[in-house]
Amino acid sequence: MKSLIPKLVGALINFIGVFSSAYASKLALQLFSKPRGGQLTPKGKLFLDTATKTTLYYNDLPIQTYQWNGSKETVLLAHGWESNSNRWRYEIEKLQSEGYNIIALDGPAHGGSGSNTFNAILYSEFINVVSQKFKPTLFLGHSVGAMAVIIFLQKQTYKDAKKIVLLGAPSAFTGIMERYSSLMGYSKTIDNGIDRHVKQKFGHPCSYFSTANFVSTIDSEGLIIHDKKDPIIPYQDALDIDVQFKNAELISTEGLGHSLKGEFVSGEIIKFLSH
Repeated sequence: MKSLIPKLVGALINFIGVFSSAYASKLALQLFSKPRGGQLTPKGKLFLDTATKTTLYYNDLPIQTYQWNGSKETVLLAHGWESNSNRWRYEIEKLQSEGYNIIALDGPAHGGSGSNTFNAILYSEFINVVSQKFKPTLFLGHSVGAMAVIIFLQKQTYKDAKKIVLLGAPSAFTGIMERYSSLMGYSKTIDNGIDRHVKQKFGHPCSYFSTANFVSTIDSEGLIIHDKKDPIIPYQDALDIDVQFKNAELISTEGLGHSLKGEFVSGEIIKFLSH
């Protein structure tokens, strides 16, 4: 039954599009940008309460940050879609044991941060604000959080990034939108309308926002970790990013899915950051 719901919603939006493609496409984009998860659980809140919390702002939107002090370099952690900073709990414990200074932030419309909608461009602006405050040299992003890190760094306005870890990162926004459209069963009219809305709002069409293209302009060292059977972001995305990321290594896993949690991944992250 759950699998039918997206198709039913998509059919309704397609029907609306017969009368007003602009309005229907706007609805489709709003639906895509509205996370249904990402709230803090009581258990997650307990862990995040062990951090020093600071609220920063981007255009009056609150950005919730968490800091675990350490004597080594500062590493910034950016979670993915429908998640929050608690997803890094295991990595944070490992990084703490190594003495790193750790900064995590909740993305737009996630955890303790503000906004009614979420997108990687807005997320990149949040990361910029946090980076200007805490000056990280190491960046760790999961899924769309990894994409947001790259969107931020490719602007070349922040010069302190030494190493970047991308976990389950999407290679292009077009791929994300194609999978969303397929899930919902949108018509070509709706797809084209979404692209127009993105260009109108962000100054570029969907095709412009490409992790694979953007990493080609970044000189930092990179580590790409992706599961071969990732059900959310195809493994091909990792291969596409790896081709363009001139100073990066790709590590492939099997059986860890999209979350990429566990001892092996954490160990590889620590190894990469420490060498």
